[in-house]
Amino acid sequence: MSTGELRVGVRSAREARGWSQGELAARIAVSRQTVNYLEQERYTPSVVLALRLARAFGCRVEDLFALQEETDADTA
Repeated sequence: MSTGELRVGVRSAREARGWSQGELAARIAVSRQTVNYLEQERYTPSVVLALRLARAFGCRVEDLFALQEETDADTA
């Protein structure tokens, strides 16, 4: 399932911390494949997973995910 208008910042947050996909997956109790799908924008996370990600990164959900029109307005 494509995320369509959802922009995902999981990869940049993970790489900034020096974590592998497997390390992040272990921290949020999902498979490495799920992390890969999130980073490729092929999967829309549940609210619970989005909250787990935000907690793991120590940020807000909005720091990791944004609607396309929000990101377009920021660059205009």
